[in-house]
Amino acid sequence: MKRTPLYQVHESLNAKFTEFGGWEMPLQYSSIVKEHLAVRTTVGLFDLSHMGEFEVCGLGANELVQKLSTNDAGRLTDGRVLYTLFCNETGGIVDDLLIYRHADNHYMLVVNAANIDKDLTWVETHNNAGTKIKNVSENTALIALQGPKSIDVLNSFVPERDVSGISFFRFAVDEVAGIRTVISRTGYTGEIGFELYVPAENAERLWNVLYPAVMEADGQPVGLGARDTLRLEAGLRLYGMDMNDDTNPFEVGLGKFVKSKNRQFIGKRALLAQKKKGITKQMIGFQMLDRAVARAGYAVYQDGEQVGEVTSGAPSPSLKCNIGFASVTFQTASDDQKIDIEVRGKMHAAKIVTVPFISPGT
Repeated sequence: MKRTPLYQVHESLNAKFTEFGGWEMPLQYSSIVKEHLAVRTTVGLFDLSHMGEFEVCGLGANELVQKLSTNDAGRLTDGRVLYTLFCNETGGIVDDLLIYRHADNHYMLVVNAANIDKDLTWVETHNNAGTKIKNVSENTALIALQGPKSIDVLNSFVPERDVSGISFFRFAVDEVAGIRTVISRTGYTGEIGFELYVPAENAERLWNVLYPAVMEADGQPVGLGARDTLRLEAGLRLYGMDMNDDTNPFEVGLGKFVKSKNRQFIGKRALLAQKKKGITKQMIGFQMLDRAVARAGYAVYQDGEQVGEVTSGAPSPSLKCNIGFASVTFQTASDDQKIDIEVRGKMHAAKIVTVPFISPGT
């Protein structure tokens, strides 16, 4: 398995490790609940260096990024970030990602760790103008601060800037503790937070500067376990669980990121046809009505008939109940509508609830 530049740091903190997308990553340091609640109330420190980064620049970069993206990358200006999807010709989701615009014809694409090779091939295959594409994933580390105290912690290491001035889905290039850093604010936990991209050789130095400040603010280092429960509460889909190549954006509640007016992109024809025809399945949020935890793959029933399955499910430390996403075939869904989920051979009651499960603080 691959390891991030911070692997030895995690070992020194007695992290419990797990495999994720071919990477050996910290699952937790203390407990998932403790780390989760630290992000909601104070601040959490994350190693996300397993994520993939591609530099796309030079002649034709604007056109290439626009052709690949379901969202309208043409409306990006320098210093802005866009959440978008890569879709194939049939409308299936190749990946979800972030696009950072540094300048005209200069972008950074941030893709999911398990999809780095697939996405790189996808981008290169559709590069018909000789645009320069460079996979900088191994040379880039990504450390995140998330939580209501993240501004205070980060500000103490950025003397020339008040980071609260970096708006949601914006980024700036500055020095953090003397290290040149791309500072972005996209908030994948549903909290105020920042993502810090630095050269891999500076990862340990930056972590060792931030860690004491996080602990002094009553924060925690945070592993993948709490990262998953945080994103679930925030209503964010996870590639490989809630969506894949066989699902389209409308089926997983991401239709708002398909911008088709006055532009062309891969999968547009299939997606417009699907939108006109209507979807045969949809994604819902649910809350269990007892203590059962519904995990991915568990069957969902309505009136005794199986109508779908859970795609993500976990306990919610913030809400003190068990929640999740499910892909279902029925067309009408409303708050408090009852469903049943089969958990280890027994039926357990649940109700449909509005996503996100918590109000995000961005």
